[in-house]
Amino acid sequence: MFGYVVGLPAFLAYFAIGLAAYAVFAGVYTLLTPHDEVRLIRSGNSAAATAFLGALLGFSLPLASAAANSVSIVDYIIWAIIGTVIQVLAFFIARATMPGLHEKITRSDMAAGLWGGGIALAIGILNAACMTY
Repeated sequence: MFGYVVGLPAFLAYFAIGLAAYAVFAGVYTLLTPHDEVRLIRSGNSAAATAFLGALLGFSLPLASAAANSVSIVDYIIWAIIGTVIQVLAFFIARATMPGLHEKITRSDMAAGLWGGGIALAIGILNAACMTY
């Protein structure tokens, strides 16, 4: 029976590190964006929720790829950091390709929220694919 749970400690370690990586990513992302995602989302701003969810999903894909392909916990952490950096760059790409993105998201412009979230997701897919080695 215990043979079935032999990998449980590794699972728990990777899972805990993954949750911590989400928290770090969310903190870094919300500090670097010019709008307050949490306040906007709590006030019912669908564009902010869409953009932020896209960023979280865009980060989830490379994080999952890193967990599946890393050779150690240190390797996993390094790739999680790289995933964070790439996802932050995705925000700046979205902002550069849609002038006034911050203001539009703040006004709950769904096209802007979809654009920001979509760019984040597209970059996350590419990032995850590049992490399979």
